[in-house]
Amino acid sequence: MKETTGNQLDFVINKIAAAGVVGAGGGGFPTAFKLKTPTPIQTVIINGAECEPLLKVDQELMARYPAELLAALAAVVRATGAQTGVIALKEKYRVAHAALAGEIRNYPGLKLHLLPDVYPMGDEHLLTHSVTSRTIPPGGLPLQAGAVVLNVETLYNIHQALEGKPVTHKFVTVTGAVRQPLTARIPVGTPVRELLALAGGPVADQYLVIAGGPCMGQVISINAPVTKTTKGLIVLPLDHPLSAAYRRDLDRELKIALKVCCQCMQCSDFCPRHLLGHPLEPHRVMRAITYGLADTTLPQALLCSECGLCDLYACPFGLSPRQVNRKIKAELRQRGFRAGPWQAAAPSPLREGRQVPTQRLIDRLGLKEYSARPVTFWEENITVNRVHLPLRQGAGAVPRPVVKVGDRVEKGDLLACIEDSSLGASLHASIGGTIIALNNEIVIEGGGD
Repeated sequence: MKETTGNQLDFVINKIAAAGVVGAGGGGFPTAFKLKTPTPIQTVIINGAECEPLLKVDQELMARYPAELLAALAAVVRATGAQTGVIALKEKYRVAHAALAGEIRNYPGLKLHLLPDVYPMGDEHLLTHSVTSRTIPPGGLPLQAGAVVLNVETLYNIHQALEGKPVTHKFVTVTGAVRQPLTARIPVGTPVRELLALAGGPVADQYLVIAGGPCMGQVISINAPVTKTTKGLIVLPLDHPLSAAYRRDLDRELKIALKVCCQCMQCSDFCPRHLLGHPLEPHRVMRAITYGLADTTLPQALLCSECGLCDLYACPFGLSPRQVNRKIKAELRQRGFRAGPWQAAAPSPLREGRQVPTQRLIDRLGLKEYSARPVTFWEENITVNRVHLPLRQGAGAVPRPVVKVGDRVEKGDLLACIEDSSLGASLHASIGGTIIALNNEIVIEGGGD
């Protein structure tokens, strides 16, 4: 990797912004804006927990590209003036750990931090506490604990950006009820149906596809494109219990909660944020919904990370405090409600004993069959003849197209850019070809990797 020169922070940030790097999972926050902060950064944490069951992307990247990841982390640490950089990964990822440990001796300022195999260890509040022993304030950001948290694939994309290569591809795990589970590097914009075909196709006649992990993912159409934030595609038969959970009707869920919730407190007992000392008690939110949004308990729903332990694991009736919290959050935000600052307590002394082992969660979700199957890493480049690139692929403003229908582009060419230093990320061609449509997405037809 080329050495940074001059003002290192500006150099790194400009390279990252020019490459269109966003968080490679979750909301896709533009990485350049995460690093460009007046708040001093003490620790750069790389989230290698990959705590959602069935996903393999980060594990593969850490095992296969340790030198690139550590070089990029060292560059970010130097540029931000952080005291240290830490790659946090689960202790059970032995191959990845061995690969990183073999390279990290060349970087005395960097560390590895081993995590327990519990869910949701990848929650940035839990992760930051584990790595730094500092607690992010409820509703706050890692910066308030002196940390910045980046995804493993985001770090890989930073390495590529510092080499002048924009984000054009995405690593995706395709698993579940498919014939050949795999992890592959896919051009951004590839239709989901083509990835399912690459994995041998679904084994069920009727199925749904979850984009992301089984706990926090979203149901997606097979015609939808892979974006910069797509981490996994999980195929489930329509009669699988988890499929039913994803097809819940929210209004019906609220009515059931009013009649069935017995206030056993199991949802609060297992809530990771509650156990960390945050003033979030899902059972009280369930109780309070009978009184409408004026109830003073309801704003605590804004603290919910929507990890899903309450409904997928804890509740004996299968109710969904998460969906209730999601509904309340949407209504509060629509009203412009802003709560806080919140008062945090110390982590619960019961926290360690109430953490949920990933394997136990897999068993509860009925995913043991899929978890036990090997997932092949696809070495070959994937050829795609048409891609659909949504202009918005993360947080912030929609980038402005700089191309028009009929233009010929090559892989890596700039398609859309952010103006006036606004929050957002630029977009680049993931294949070479001709632009055949341009509206809220750019469609390229041509071919090649």
